[in-house]
Order: sequence, then structure tokens, then C-alpha cells
Amino acid sequence: MAPVSLSPAEEGELRLRIRREAEALHQEFAGIFGIETVERYVQESFDSIRGRARVLDFVPVFVHRFTRERLKALAQAEGTVAKDQPEVLFVCVHNAGRSQVAAALTATLSGGKVSVRSAGSTPAEEINPAVVEVMSAMGIDLSQEFPKPLSDEVVRAADVVITMGCGDACPIYPGKRYLDWEVDDPAGQPPEVVRRIAADIESRVRGLLAELGVPATG
Repeated sequence: MAPVSLSPAEEGELRLRIRREAEALHQEFAGIFGIETVERYVQESFDSIRGRARVLDFVPVFVHRFTRERLKALAQAEGTVAKDQPEVLFVCVHNAGRSQVAAALTATLSGGKVSVRSAGSTPAEEINPAVVEVMSAMGIDLSQEFPKPLSDEVVRAADVVITMGCGDACPIYPGKRYLDWEVDDPAGQPPEVVRRIAADIESRVRGLLAELGVPATG
């Protein structure tokens, strides 16, 4: 999708807000990354997100969150930030359904004792509304989440990488644990089918947590 057309004033305001996000992130990662690295990651995140018309008003917020996630993963992969809990990455094609459900359930059922990320090899514009609806009924709010592109550093930082129908899109690094979950795609499915898919994923997540030695809550 082509970027949304903005007036010069709107474009200037948007870039000013993005600049502020870069400054805030530079302060947060002071002593870990220089301003050049932070600005490069912010620009990459901005370029990957701004073309999605439906989230344009939230671009600065999403850029901040996505860049922060990538910088933290990079710092973990390089050993400049220590890990204090297992890191799990869920990857599917669009990061709009299965991987979002798996990440949300892992974060919830682990009680925050597992760090979770999700991404898509070809991210969609928004999360599947049926998925948002079903997860909301389960008490999990996905309304503030958004599809994120797969990036190298989040794979490097993960202890366990779980693919869900994305084929060979995920890079392979020696020493990491890779799993492939064959889960039906909720895209275009009615709520009752999405609920069944979510239940399947929940069962798999509980098994994963048991393997990680993390008690599941609820």
C-alpha cells in the first residue's frame, strides 16, 4: 500500500513527532546504543508502518513501541542487556491472527514470567477483527496491538521460535529451539471456528509453558 497523502504541514508534524520518539528512545537506551543507531531503527520502523492507512493516526505510538521492542531484542542478542526470563517468538504470515493469539495467551497464562514477541513474514494492515472479538470474550484485549514485520534481531534474541504457517521465511540460527505448530488460519473464518482455533493454541501454549517450567495461571 502506498503511503497516505499528507499536506506539507501534516507531514512536518508527523516527522516532528517521530523525532520526539527517537529522542525518548535514545534516552531510554543511553549507554547501550548511540543516537545514530536509534534514529536508524526509528526510521526503519516508521517506513514499515506508515503505509498502513488504517493506523496512520497512531503511527508515532506504534513506531515507538516497535522500535523499542527491536532495540531491546538487539541489546539482548548482543549481550548488553541481560535476560531475566525465557524469550519466545511467534511467527505467522500476517501477524494478524495465530501468532497474535499465541503471544497474548502466552503472556497471560505465564503471568508475565515469559517475554513474548510476535511478527509476520508479510504483515497485514490490522489484526483480524474476529480474532480481536474472540480474544476479548476470553478477557484479553488485542485492540491496541498491530501486525509487525519479522526482523532479524527478534529472532536472534529468542530462546524459542515458533512458526505457524510461515514456511521458510524465518531465519535459522544455530543453538535456538524451533517449533512449527500446524494451526488452522482464522482468516475469513466465523467466530465459532476462531474460538476453536484459539482453544487449540491455548492447549499448545500450556504445553509450552510446562516445558519451560513456568506454571500456567488459570
